[in-house]
Amino acid sequence: MVTPGAAVVGGGISGIACARALAEAGLAVRVLERGRRPGGRMAGRTLHGRAVDLGASYLTVPDGSPFAPVVADWVRRGLARPWTDTFAVAGPDGVTGTTTGPVRYGAAGGLRSLVVDLAEVLDVVLEHTVEAVRVDGDGRPTVDGDAVDAVVLAMPDPQAQRLLDPQAPGVPVLDPDSWRPVLAVALGFPQRSWPADLHGAFVHDSPVLDWLADDGDRRGDGAPVLVAHSTAAFAGQHLADPERAVPALTAAVRRLLDLDAEPEWTHVHRWAYARPGSPREQEFTLTGRVGVCGDGWSAPPRVESAWRSGTALGRRLAATLAH
Repeated sequence: MVTPGAAVVGGGISGIACARALAEAGLAVRVLERGRRPGGRMAGRTLHGRAVDLGASYLTVPDGSPFAPVVADWVRRGLARPWTDTFAVAGPDGVTGTTTGPVRYGAAGGLRSLVVDLAEVLDVVLEHTVEAVRVDGDGRPTVDGDAVDAVVLAMPDPQAQRLLDPQAPGVPVLDPDSWRPVLAVALGFPQRSWPADLHGAFVHDSPVLDWLADDGDRRGDGAPVLVAHSTAAFAGQHLADPERAVPALTAAVRRLLDLDAEPEWTHVHRWAYARPGSPREQEFTLTGRVGVCGDGWSAPPRVESAWRSGTALGRRLAATLAH
């Protein structure tokens, strides 16, 4: 499935950004994605007739970021929308105040739709699982035995390390042990019965709940759907059977918002490597012709960081291959 040129393994926003940078430099590049659509941790699911964001909750644009024109173009075309600059702050038993920060952007079609948009001009092979990336004695990488000019692993460190032979010369040094899990639970209610200005809530001091988003509010359709993200410690206890965690997360959400109604439906998604515990300041790592990028680089971890990491690696790799 791999032809000579660069191979990018992983179709999240960092991998797609990297592939675009390589393609814009005139280099052949193919993205290998194990899922049915690009998206990575900006992915969601269609639940009860509508897309629900289960991974990244929003994106931001820091002042002066090269990501700004990309987001502006999405907004101009109606793919992204400014959501809010204010979230609630809560303890385990209720909302205690609010906090204001940068404008957060959502997407009417779900955040995955933004990655799909970026990928439209690329050669993307879907439902392709890569088993191994190797480096021969001359520093030439192979992907499942097929020689390529260079390879990029656009994924969390634990997944990248599983593909690499750590004893081979010319492979990056990774940090697979610092990544933290999260369980995301979507809850569909009969009607909206929480404050209209909730938007989302950062939850402190709860052993179960870390973050809560009003999915109907961020998507702009007003659907009575909330998405709860667990604490890393709670997720770690339930990775083998995420469904068993749903009652506790549901109870925490109802208590937080003082909701009488039970959700009509729930859906849980396990993110075994949701976020880096120790994101690095450097934008990427490139050892010979093997690179790694993503939101574990370009700290702090966020959508913009992942895009910037992939773009920077793609440009550096294009310059390397040009010589």
